[in-house]
Amino acid sequence: MMNQTLTAEDLYAEMKRMSVSERVRFFSMLASNAFREDDFTHEQVFGETHQEPFSAWEAAEYLEVSLPTLRRYVQSGKLVPSHVVGRNQMFSTQTLRAFKRSRGARR
Repeated sequence: MMNQTLTAEDLYAEMKRMSVSERVRFFSMLASNAFREDDFTHEQVFGETHQEPFSAWEAAEYLEVSLPTLRRYVQSGKLVPSHVVGRNQMFSTQTLRAFKRSRGARR
C-alpha cells in the first residue's frame, strides 16, 4: 500500500467538487469537532473559500429557493450576478448574504 499525502491544494480541489450541502455538513462537523481545544479564527479555518462565487444552482440552494425562482429574481433585477462566465451566472457570497437577510427581514 502506498502512503499518499493529501496537500491543502488537493483537499481544496476535492471540496470544490462537493455539493453545497456536503460542504455545509463537512464544515459543521469540522467546526464542532476539530477546533474545540484550538483558538482558530474564522479566517484561519475558512480562508479564501468565502470569496468563491456561487453558481446559479448553488445560489438557489443557499437562498433555499428553486432555480426558476432564482432566475426570476435575476430577471426582475432583485438579484444581480457578480459576473457571467459564458452562459453561467455567478453570484458573490456578499450579494447572496445581503439578499437572504433582506428577504428574511420581510417575512
